[in-house]
Formats: sequence, structure tokens, C-alpha cells
Amino acid sequence: MRTAPDDTFETEARAAGALYIVGVDEVGRGPLAGPVTAAAVRLDPGRIPPGLADSKALSAAARDRLAGWLQEHAAVSVAHASVEEIDSLNILRASHLAMERAIAGLPADFALIDGNLLPRGLALPARAVVKGDARCLSIAAASIVAKVARDRIMVDLAQQHPGYGWEKNAGYPTKAHLQALLQIGVTPWHRRSFAPVHNILCQEKSVTS
Repeated sequence: MRTAPDDTFETEARAAGALYIVGVDEVGRGPLAGPVTAAAVRLDPGRIPPGLADSKALSAAARDRLAGWLQEHAAVSVAHASVEEIDSLNILRASHLAMERAIAGLPADFALIDGNLLPRGLALPARAVVKGDARCLSIAAASIVAKVARDRIMVDLAQQHPGYGWEKNAGYPTKAHLQALLQIGVTPWHRRSFAPVHNILCQEKSVTS
């Protein structure tokens, strides 16, 4: 049975003296295309929206509703790392860079970060929370904001580059996306360091050489 996230981690941070606590999460490590997106959210402890949960446990409509609520009633910062940064740094470092940028967009003195590693460029104390999007309210909020923001980017990119199904698959390596890569080719928004894209580029190079 899935349990709902709560404010245990925020309460512990406040007890240790933190005043401005942000939850941080990223989305987009697995796709073959598009940026990786992170969000930092500082919740008002007395104003938590009902239904706040890990973005993966919510419908698209519920995510949109909650993201809109959070943008209006919480402190929110969204940031990205580009395809070029993903290819030059690696996806883990790029996702951490997006997190660092998101945190920098808000006044904060403590961060609760989803995962088991802390970004090395953090300028404030932080705690890594494994499966934090399912356990911590602030991280759950960040997961929703990041997911909605990145999905909207991929819908926009799908209009510029039709045929890959990004409006549905958000750049993840679905069967339809992989088939389109073979048939249509690689776009500037594809991550060249990721194996399926890299392999196609190598095949094209060998054919033309």
C-alpha cells in the first residue's frame, strides 16, 4: 500500500534551526531528447494542498491542478540543464546542475533533495532523501512542478519536430520514438551521448564515410 508523503523531514530541519526549507527534485534523466528539469519548492507549513503526492502517482490532470496551485501559493523555482550540458557533463551531473540552479532561484537555508547523492555545487546545507518524492511533502511538490514544466517543454518541441511523439512520450525511448529516430533521424534536441542516438549517428557516419 502506497503511503502519502508527510512533513517529517521539514519538521526535523526546522528543529535544527532551518527557516527556509526547499524540497528539490528533477525529471528527465531517462529520455533520449530534451533538457533535464529541476524544481525547488518552499511550502507554507500551514497551507498544504490536499492530494499532494509523488508526481508518478498522480494523473496528468491532478499534476496540472497541483502545479498551478503551487505556483500561486508556494515559492517555486524551475531550472534546466540543456542537451549540450547533458552530453558534455553526463546526465547525473547535468541533473545536479539543474537542481543547483533551481535552488539558487529561491531564498533558502536548507534543501531536501530527492535521491541518495547531494549535488556537489550546493551552497547551503542539505539532506538527500531516498525516494523523497514519495516520503517528503516538499520534494513531492517539486516533483510535480518539474514534471509539468518539462512535459510542457516537450509538447512545444513536438510541434517543432513532429513524428517522434514527444507530446505523448516526453522524449522517453518508447517503441514509436525509437522507430522515428531510425526513419526521420536525429534532431538538435536529441542527446548524442545516449546509446540509441549515438548508435544511429555512428551508423550514419559509417554509411557516408
